[in-house]
Amino acid sequence: MLVKGAGEMGSAIAWRLHMANMGRICMLDLENPLCVRRRVSYCTALETGATAVEGVAALAARDPAAIEAAWCAGKIAVVRTTDWGKARGLAPEVVIDAILAKRNLGTRKDEARLVIALGPGFAAGVDCDCVIETNRGHDLGRIIVSGSAQANTGDPGEIAGFTTERVLRAPAAGSFRTGLEIGSTVRKGDVIGQVAGQPVCAGLDGVLRGLIRPGTEVVKGIKLGDIDPRGRREYCDTISDKARSIAGAVLEAIMRDLNRPLAGAQC
Repeated sequence: MLVKGAGEMGSAIAWRLHMANMGRICMLDLENPLCVRRRVSYCTALETGATAVEGVAALAARDPAAIEAAWCAGKIAVVRTTDWGKARGLAPEVVIDAILAKRNLGTRKDEARLVIALGPGFAAGVDCDCVIETNRGHDLGRIIVSGSAQANTGDPGEIAGFTTERVLRAPAAGSFRTGLEIGSTVRKGDVIGQVAGQPVCAGLDGVLRGLIRPGTEVVKGIKLGDIDPRGRREYCDTISDKARSIAGAVLEAIMRDLNRPLAGAQC
């Protein structure tokens, strides 16, 4: 199983597949990942060497031998995209695009026996075998086998009545600086950090549920973090309802394919 993107959604998917006893899971991410929910994202293994999400561990790997070693240890392997070329011999049976770039960055339907993509930017039957709906609402987690997911709205999902207020965005291009950590309690108007000397301020009271890695070079408008108005610190370390729903849909899509009735089979 190859999961492109080791941020929040990709990590929830890898966690769920691992819990379903699918043990050979490899994840790809950038040299400097841009995820904000770092406490539930396996991409942090690329920085620390190892990490865990809800009790399921992952190891950073740079070559096929290290990937196999992670699997033999019962762990998920996390690889930098720049190193994936060294592992071409490990042809995946399933590819899952969990980058959530709102556009296709290169995933092809012929990359594996089964190719699954998350959110807008993909057409089932053209770019992949199926698309998973990622927009909050009635269709969240729906498996689409023909057509595309809902278009990107540009608005974050609602939590406790708040939408855009809970998201921290870069006011300019530059390096993100902060003295706070995920799990910190903040008040509306507090300065969370700065980019190029411009402050990044909290739009509401709550807990910093996610925060991009300090020192990351960002472009103006990129998501730097999010504030959870529910104020529950334990939510920083657990998979969200949305991510869990999407991960369940991916598991279902894989099981649909694996358990497809054989031609001519009799009951």
